[in-house]
Amino acid sequence: MAIFKKLRAEFIDIIEWTDETSDTMIWRFPRYQSEIKNGAQLTVRETQVAVLVNEGQFADVYQPGRYELTTANMPILTTIRGWKYGFNSPFKVDVYFVNTKQFLNQRWGTANPIMMRDPEFGPIRMRAFGSYNFRVQPDPIPFIRNVAGTSGDFTTEGISEQLRNFVITKFTDYLGESKIAALDLAANLNEFSDELTLALKDDFAEYGIELTRFLVENISLPEAVEEALDRRTSMGVIGNMTAYTQMQFADSLKDAANNPAGGGNLAGDAMGAGIGLAMAGQMAQQMVNPQGGQFNPNAPQQQPPHFAPPQGGATPPPIPPQIMYHVAIGGVQQGPFPEAQLQQMVQQGQLTPDTLVWTQGMPAWAAANSVPAIARFFGAVPPPL
Repeated sequence: MAIFKKLRAEFIDIIEWTDETSDTMIWRFPRYQSEIKNGAQLTVRETQVAVLVNEGQFADVYQPGRYELTTANMPILTTIRGWKYGFNSPFKVDVYFVNTKQFLNQRWGTANPIMMRDPEFGPIRMRAFGSYNFRVQPDPIPFIRNVAGTSGDFTTEGISEQLRNFVITKFTDYLGESKIAALDLAANLNEFSDELTLALKDDFAEYGIELTRFLVENISLPEAVEEALDRRTSMGVIGNMTAYTQMQFADSLKDAANNPAGGGNLAGDAMGAGIGLAMAGQMAQQMVNPQGGQFNPNAPQQQPPHFAPPQGGATPPPIPPQIMYHVAIGGVQQGPFPEAQLQQMVQQGQLTPDTLVWTQGMPAWAAANSVPAIARFFGAVPPPL
């Protein structure tokens, strides 16, 4: 009996595939000279399909289950071979196992920036990335014929580059036709994902692949544009730059009161002193013109009640207000600062001849070296050591 079982085992094959990988799409069963014996046991597990290929011709396809390979359940191969009454000798055939599970989280991204015309920023370069899921169609023959060919071990790497090309081409075209402003793209990622899933299905189907999900995860702007948006957002949060500067000065006075020993740096002390001078100038101007508004030297001024006019002479004119200048540093308006503070800023390198300045009475912003009252400060800067 033991000898009989041994001989029977030699004539009956067990054909199966246990997939231990996560990216294998097709695997060919290894068989010496591709010989399969009559009555061989074929086991097809879930998420698998087995395909018999005879001399380059596709024959029978087996869905998940257990099969005994005989003329009864190999109708196509039986017809090709011309078997009529069964067979006893081994036959040569290739057995391909096709993985039908979903292959998840396949990454895609734009290798080069996409040139767009944005209604707010004008010409702009954008990048995008995301992921998609796919699987082999229920009929695996188109995928084997068009993609895998005779490969005995085909993985997702062999098709991923071509699929990414489909994705990027369709995404670029769709993004351009949508004409959605760059700042509104984040609110439309779900719509992009759903519509591109439908738009790409036919392209994937040509290769025997079914696209099950497509996701646009992020559409990013160039770094320079993001920095400009950050500055704009910061200015929106700060609001009134003059009020913000005055608040900083008030905080610095509180810190100085809590720390009599000092310890601040020279640049910070100078900047604080300049802001203090600016505020002192504004207070002096309001004392001269208590009704508020801008100072008008031609308007009659109210004399302080405790000062009497000098005897035998004309009443002296009011003290002229200190001229205050606004400065554009790093694209942000700062100030106003008095001339004394501007001189300190020149010495510290914060104010250069090309820095734009403005004060009341000037028609527009001008370079610092073109304003005589400020240009004299640049000649007083000591040469470098």
